[in-house]
Amino acid sequence: MDERLAAAQAAQAAGRGVEAIAPLISLIKSNPNQPAAVYRALLFELYRAGRLDDGAIWGQAGTNHYPGDVDLLNLLGVVLRRLSRYAEAIAVLEQAAIQSPNNADVLSNIGNVLIEMDNPVRAEAVLKTLLGVDASNSEYHRQLARALADQGKQAAARASLRQALLLKKDSLEALLDIINLEIECQNFVVAEDLVDRALFASPDHPRLLEARATVLRRAGQLSRCEAYLLELEPRFPDAAWLQAQLGRVIADFDRDRANLHLRKAVLLERGRLDRLIPLIESLERTRTGDEGANIEEAYQLARQALALKPLNAGHLKVLNEILIRVFDFDGRAQLGDFKSLGRSWAATNRHTALLKQLAFVQGPEDRLELVEQHQIWGRRLEAQAAEAPIKMPAPRTADGRIRLGIMSSDLRRHPVAGFALPVFDHIDRERFDVYGYSFYPGVEDDVQAHIAKQVTAFRWLPDTSSRDVAQIIADDQLDMLVELGGSTDMNRLDVMAFKPAAVQASWLGYPHSAGLSTIDYFVCDPYSRPTDPALMIERPLVMPHTWIALGHWAFTDGHLIAEDLPETRNGFITFGTANHPHKYNRQVLGAWACVMAAVANSRFIFVRPEAGSATFRKNILAEFAAFGIGQERISFHAVRGAHMPLYNEIDISLDCFPLTGGTTTTEALWMGVPVVSLRGEAFFERLSYSILSNAGLGDLVGETLEAYQTIALGLVADRARRRDLRVSLRQRLRNSPLGQTQAFARDFYDMLARAVANGLPTV
Repeated sequence: MDERLAAAQAAQAAGRGVEAIAPLISLIKSNPNQPAAVYRALLFELYRAGRLDDGAIWGQAGTNHYPGDVDLLNLLGVVLRRLSRYAEAIAVLEQAAIQSPNNADVLSNIGNVLIEMDNPVRAEAVLKTLLGVDASNSEYHRQLARALADQGKQAAARASLRQALLLKKDSLEALLDIINLEIECQNFVVAEDLVDRALFASPDHPRLLEARATVLRRAGQLSRCEAYLLELEPRFPDAAWLQAQLGRVIADFDRDRANLHLRKAVLLERGRLDRLIPLIESLERTRTGDEGANIEEAYQLARQALALKPLNAGHLKVLNEILIRVFDFDGRAQLGDFKSLGRSWAATNRHTALLKQLAFVQGPEDRLELVEQHQIWGRRLEAQAAEAPIKMPAPRTADGRIRLGIMSSDLRRHPVAGFALPVFDHIDRERFDVYGYSFYPGVEDDVQAHIAKQVTAFRWLPDTSSRDVAQIIADDQLDMLVELGGSTDMNRLDVMAFKPAAVQASWLGYPHSAGLSTIDYFVCDPYSRPTDPALMIERPLVMPHTWIALGHWAFTDGHLIAEDLPETRNGFITFGTANHPHKYNRQVLGAWACVMAAVANSRFIFVRPEAGSATFRKNILAEFAAFGIGQERISFHAVRGAHMPLYNEIDISLDCFPLTGGTTTTEALWMGVPVVSLRGEAFFERLSYSILSNAGLGDLVGETLEAYQTIALGLVADRARRRDLRVSLRQRLRNSPLGQTQAFARDFYDMLARAVANGLPTV
């Protein structure tokens, strides 16, 4: 026997398998025609050691020599799955299944890969075949339950999990899966009861304790969850799961303290994605302290996370968001393509991630694909809601009044409230009773207090589950419910899946159809309405002029406009943007650079908190440098909230596309700065077009990239027009449909009254 093989076997026999790797590699290198068992042994040890890339290389070498070795193919498939190389894993495992059609291990692994590929329909078929081979294995029933749940077949999934528990009564995994299923179905009372009964038998089991915290957190009972975790902390001071849960439960109202807990979780369990990812996400969302430093730290941690495997849809969502914030689009491209990423997020109930897809739409196919991604999410959520429907009260006695609900966590000092405020300031009290619903967990501010005084009732429900919120709304017996937040932070778009009101609509907070068939209408205007009906899931509810108006607290004369043009003061033209980087793409920055290249000595300023990140600055400068624009012509202002005075340094604001500005476009105009935009086909591509058209500046919107650049250069040449706009734009806005807030509110209530009366869209 070769001494290297003997050394490897001795190391394995002694339980030191990692020491077998080097002699086995040496043996194969010296003579690749080794028995299949040698390749299997090496691949197994590489897998156990976490050397997955090496495992893929040597596993492939082995299968090239032994293409019919089922065990080798199966093991290589497992390695490729761990590397998230799913297409390759399926190919290898299906090759093994051809050799051994009833091999339970192979079928099980195929099922797992298909589930992770978000192909639950095919996974269900494979796993049912597997159960035909061996119906006595509890784990196989668990796998089938996952595939069923991912299709919204909650009752069938529940039955499979119960069978798994019958076969293995002490299966903690099956019990936890049932608990998680009840959480997804929003059966929180049932889920908590299951946990409590299990804890009665095992009061200190960490996974059960964590499960109880998860139930409370997902039920929206944040205060109760925090108290529970703080009570446990002295008993389990070094429990990483407890620190991670504490960080997550308090993040929305105490981000700094949350970060302390999340950092401790990472330190207690280094190298674990499920500890690292929540910290990355929290840092990316931390607005206190040095926001640029928070973003930079999150990005550096994300680079560490990218080296860990496997990355699931949740990990990819968080990493995608931080890579976008610092314009690392090379890194982002490695996460996946537009279709696979979007569908994985939709299929795993991560609707918030779809907002980050809008800027990467490239043409008609992507627009329709984006609609389908939203519908994938919507179908899943509606199926979950159908599993635990709310109770609809009997219709109330007709009294000639319309009960309108407006639901958003942004009814406070937030851009959404800045545009929605006219509807609350000018309520049509002769016809409407207005109910407000908010889930904001922070302290009430002056805007929220003002809105609460204006409405008939204001339901502030931060510690309430979405299903319970839906029941509360249903009990209010509304005629119509309008949600303003979409899936943005702290909002409850999923409430709409329960259909708590007879007529439901979306407005303002999310620039795309949500994806739910239970939302009947989408508020838009003649300009923002998509050109193709297929680009809007809901029926359009069309305002006569504008879909937004300028609320009094956000658009005030307290924001002073400098008298002179920046060009006059500086001696050069300055372009700029205050748009969020999730609206950027390489074509946008290329267009900006081309405009600059045509204007000698021009400058560009970024007014964004990301400007405090060294990586953001480096990546932005590199994009401009590719077009010959030196770094001395680019400046960065790392501000949040105090950005309005910086519009006095901008001559012309260049808009993003295809996802255009909204708040930033109105702010620029309010400060006398013209905005050049590009119009597309979908709603999110027409936001600035609507604003500019209503402001009488429709000529600043191009239909092609060439027109966009021509318009920008035309404004550069027309100093007289820019000077006039700087001194007159604010009053023009006040006189326009955007500024006529009382007329806007009248049109809004008239439109809703017609929708309630006849259920038809106002066209």
